[in-house]
Amino acid sequence: MDSKRILITNLSSWWGGRLAQVIERDPNVETIIGIDSQDPKHALDRTEFVRVAADSTVLRRIISAAAIDTIIDTRMVSDPLLASPGEARRVNVADTRSVLEACAGESVRKLVFKSSAHIYGSSAEDPAFFSEEMALESVSGGLRQDLVKAERLVAEFSAHNRDVAVTVLRFADPLVGEPGSSHLMLLGLPVVPAVLGFDPRLQFVHDEDVVGAFTYVVRHPLPGTFNVAADGVLALSEVVSLLGKPLLPVLPPWGFTFAVAQLRRLGLRVPVEMVRQLRHGRGLENRRLKASGYRYRYTTRETVLQLRAHQRLRPLLRSGDGAYRYDRELEEFLRRSPSVRSGSGGAERVDPDGDEPTEAELLEVISSLDATGLEQLREHELANQRRRHVLDALEHNLARKQDPGALN
Repeated sequence: MDSKRILITNLSSWWGGRLAQVIERDPNVETIIGIDSQDPKHALDRTEFVRVAADSTVLRRIISAAAIDTIIDTRMVSDPLLASPGEARRVNVADTRSVLEACAGESVRKLVFKSSAHIYGSSAEDPAFFSEEMALESVSGGLRQDLVKAERLVAEFSAHNRDVAVTVLRFADPLVGEPGSSHLMLLGLPVVPAVLGFDPRLQFVHDEDVVGAFTYVVRHPLPGTFNVAADGVLALSEVVSLLGKPLLPVLPPWGFTFAVAQLRRLGLRVPVEMVRQLRHGRGLENRRLKASGYRYRYTTRETVLQLRAHQRLRPLLRSGDGAYRYDRELEEFLRRSPSVRSGSGGAERVDPDGDEPTEAELLEVISSLDATGLEQLREHELANQRRRHVLDALEHNLARKQDPGALN
């Protein structure tokens, strides 16, 4: 990467933590600072964590003191299930303004801003594929309005700070990643509900391509706006079939609010935006990022198959009780103490529960696991079936996680 001193916002999120883990493997990056008001949820080796909110005065002091040249802003809330409307509006609009104010007039020369395909909405008048050049409509209320406002703030910042290369990434819905998201919730059900008479086209992006797109635009001079979506679209019925589940068209084709109410009566917290997608779908034109040289690792179909493999693999990995927890004193000891040997530690034993995934399913999903998941699965495989091809794939991917040359 040309950038040597990087600051990542929202370090406690899935994407912020995964991105920091990947950038840490690049020896050319001198400094990585992650900020958040909550503790990190990923184990990090050399990322310095600063517990602060998105306050422009505090951020400006950090940027100035550390001579930060690149900001990777991963804060954007694009899923209504992950924040209340008021919290999403604060993060997407007020906090975006604070981050941009902190960048102005400082050492920052590159800003990468995480946005969402939800900025395009979903309606019967949609084009077959949304391109980045399409003008954003003025909308009143809701998450989409907040996304539009945030991007307009970024555009104004770019216009007034010509010495900063600003890149906006509009991500399609990821299927593997942030726990509790709308699509993971819906497609995780044993029976997937659908709108009666509609079979919408859906397009996703794999979490490795989310992180891959971030690292690619950090490395390359690519100002502008880019859709980030896997090749190909699938009908909802095809998605559900690939997951090996039945589709149940029980939602009425009229009245989004009524459909949401029906789902909540069944105990499902499905936002209005999701119901619109279940009726109209959405497709994204992704040629601009590919034309710059980026190569997607997964298609939409492969992303869905990865989700199926993850759903079957999940019982083999340890529960949340054994998940990483940030402890400042422990982190200081592990990083600073001369008594700690490099590479020490090991994976915990895994207690399997449920059906064992096949060798083919494991080989499909292994490449998308992080180092902790790979180590856990290796422990399980060594203690049980000891399949040679599975163990070879695990060793190969563990080595790849430590190889900076493997980055996109």
